[in-house]
Amino acid sequence: MLKFTCCDAVQQFSTSGQAQLLRGITRGFERECLRVDAEGRLARTAHPLALGSKLTHPWITTDYSEALLEFITPPSQDPEFPLRFLRDIHRFVAPSIGPEAMWASSMPCLLGPDGEIPIADYGASNAARFKQVYREGLSRRYGRKMQTIAGAHYNWSLPDEFWLVMKDCCPGAGKTQDYVSERYFGLIRNFLRFGWLVPYLFGASPAFCESFLQGQASDLPVLVDGTRYAPYATSLRMSDLGYHNRAQANLNVSVNSLAEYTQALETAIRTPDPFYEEIGVREGVHWKQLNANLLQTESEFYAAIRPKRTGADRPAKALREHGVEYVEMRLFDLNPFVDVGIAPEQSTFADVLLLMCLFRDSPPITSREQSENNENKRRVVTQGRQPGLHLLAHNREQAFRPLAHALFDDMQPFAEMLDAAYGGNRYGSTLRGLRQRIDQPDSTPSAQVLAAIREHGGFLNYTLQLSTQHQRQLLAQPLDESAAASFRSSVQSSLQQQLQAEEQDQGSFDDYVTRYYA
Repeated sequence: MLKFTCCDAVQQFSTSGQAQLLRGITRGFERECLRVDAEGRLARTAHPLALGSKLTHPWITTDYSEALLEFITPPSQDPEFPLRFLRDIHRFVAPSIGPEAMWASSMPCLLGPDGEIPIADYGASNAARFKQVYREGLSRRYGRKMQTIAGAHYNWSLPDEFWLVMKDCCPGAGKTQDYVSERYFGLIRNFLRFGWLVPYLFGASPAFCESFLQGQASDLPVLVDGTRYAPYATSLRMSDLGYHNRAQANLNVSVNSLAEYTQALETAIRTPDPFYEEIGVREGVHWKQLNANLLQTESEFYAAIRPKRTGADRPAKALREHGVEYVEMRLFDLNPFVDVGIAPEQSTFADVLLLMCLFRDSPPITSREQSENNENKRRVVTQGRQPGLHLLAHNREQAFRPLAHALFDDMQPFAEMLDAAYGGNRYGSTLRGLRQRIDQPDSTPSAQVLAAIREHGGFLNYTLQLSTQHQRQLLAQPLDESAAASFRSSVQSSLQQQLQAEEQDQGSFDDYVTRYYA
């Protein structure tokens, strides 16, 4: 039975008047994708100048690799805006990458040797060099192939007016900033408990190109020649095969409070690791990594969801001093069947799940429960569609399907709450449609991807086919002149900002790094 943080708050926001405050929810997407050539190989070309400066452009940049595009939508209170703007970014980028295409899958394209995967270059300023050295460190710690995995992140926050009403009907200690942070951390704990539902419903990386293994042995079977897979996997991207930090198993980053969370990250960026010390930080004037500690920066901490705060300060410092501004949900695979990589129902579902996690009771996570949460996530991403799958609940094995249905029952009041806020039945209807995937695992994206790979002769062939098809579709939807002019203006502005940063840079890179950790 669902236990709410404050039943009065649930009733309060279920009325049409207070539900309107939920129209102030702010959302945004970040979508990554590789650039590939006509044969499905990783692009070796530089980030196109026509897309602006990847250091300073607000919407178009790169992630870890020079070939890994990252698109960022501005925050908006219009639920339709993020995907609409994301589509405009794609329509602007498509003509600018020439014969290349944007890879449709989270798992990478045809890869050569690890050393041939290009690290992103952001220019000559200290800020640019900091980003490049950070990525150099990642390549030495984890290998470059990990830098070619792509995903989508969902940024989400509630408006100030919501928190004023919430605090009034569900009181808490401390000033409003502390209250808001406490509630967001309660949301985060519940998401770590129940977020396994996301890869089951939306995971789309059950297979990958054998070149990703870089010649290493694997116990995963061959689906067709050149393709490895896990028969019941939903998201190998989120498994140990994907983003995995060897040192993080010992970090013990607690999300039981903002103070514990930020202190753990501060400790991690200042605690030496013997393996990273062996790599070394510098070789003459060449920097191999920013430091030899458990984390180079807080961004190296990989998590299913993270508290965030915008600003110039280091992430942990900004959170500690100013509190949580929004949360970043990081569990979405790219949907290869959609030309922008994200389907509309993903944000609709995420709104409901995050709201449920916010209102639900959220006691501290013990070390035992953290192990249970990790195990549940592992089971769902590696074998989520397996008949008879069980998860752990309160240290007992329980059948997956009843647990998933119970979560949908718990989310129903919040779908109704959002429908009351926006009018119509979009949230309730989306929940009903997605719920069918629990009893019909063949209808999940991961199952559909496997079926298509079998039919089309392999992961590489099929994903290249989808990628080139998406490129043609985007080229057939040119931006109107006004939107295109706005993007061109943003490109020129970003290039000018990078130039100014390089001209105005003062001080050595050593001093810049020292100031960062001060």
